[in-house]
Amino acid sequence: MPGIVQTSKPCKAPPVVGPRTTKARRPIVDIPEFMINEARSTSVDKWDPSKHMAFKAPAAIYTMKEIGLEGQGISPHAVSEPFPLFTREAIMQMRREIFSDLVMKNCRFGSDFIANMVRGMGAERAPFIYDAWYDPAILAAISAVAGVDLIPAFDYEVANVNISINDEKAEVLTGSDEESAVAWHYDSFPFVCVTMASDCTGMVGGETAIKLPDGSEKKVRGPAMGTAVVMQGRYINHRAMKAFGGRERIALVTAFRPRNPLVRDETILTGVRPISHLEELYSQYVAYRFDVLEERFRHKLKEERRRVVMKRSINIGDLRSFIEDQQNYLASMLEELYEVE
Repeated sequence: MPGIVQTSKPCKAPPVVGPRTTKARRPIVDIPEFMINEARSTSVDKWDPSKHMAFKAPAAIYTMKEIGLEGQGISPHAVSEPFPLFTREAIMQMRREIFSDLVMKNCRFGSDFIANMVRGMGAERAPFIYDAWYDPAILAAISAVAGVDLIPAFDYEVANVNISINDEKAEVLTGSDEESAVAWHYDSFPFVCVTMASDCTGMVGGETAIKLPDGSEKKVRGPAMGTAVVMQGRYINHRAMKAFGGRERIALVTAFRPRNPLVRDETILTGVRPISHLEELYSQYVAYRFDVLEERFRHKLKEERRRVVMKRSINIGDLRSFIEDQQNYLASMLEELYEVE
């Protein structure tokens, strides 16, 4: 397992401002009945990449250097232009699961950042969605766009659904304005894939806007249902713009982390703790972090055993650096794991 060679100390990820709410709560705005009925009328189908995947490489991928953030993040790639990822049929299957009775009953959340969202559906309630996001072909496509091999952060963060209905009386968004469907923020996870799950006919707006160091904005939006944008959201300040002209803006946001456990991982829970069932969130977070630590120690142990066989001298500085990195990794977990009153 190759390590990541860094010629200089990487920039620390920016702080994340989460919702003002501290505990998970349901939205105060209902989903329109016609949307639920429409989704539930879709015939059930199983995920089939030959039928449901529509990937074509994006026309452009902007680098961290190009947007003034060189040296930050885990990949030189910052954000892509929109690209086809799923067919319309695939998105209709996802909407069928999103608006199912079980999901509507158990997986709806609201906050001052996003008035209406669905998250933490799980593979049992949303098998099509989970089969899609864990499909090797989908992961290979997203990794190619991201410039680093990625996997979903953990199950709870697969297909976070942000829902904006044009006639809803949305709550005021923290640090935002009337143009935003989701306030300016950094993500809690290294990369995200934002997939358009709405019919964009007649839609104006609905883009993902990123803030550049000079204060200007760059906007990207999938021009059709099933198109996606990949972004290194942990390191890029961004927001979702309101959509006008269409009846809705539904975006699926799946969070990703590096597959290689030796790659730097600055995942935190600030942005997701207030909109999650903590029993599930904490359990999955701890499991993946312990897996990463286990793989790192196994890799280091193999290196040390090989060193002894080759009769090379011990490198105290290298060992201390490795141990300090793992100590910091554990310390970051202590900052994220606490009881919420």
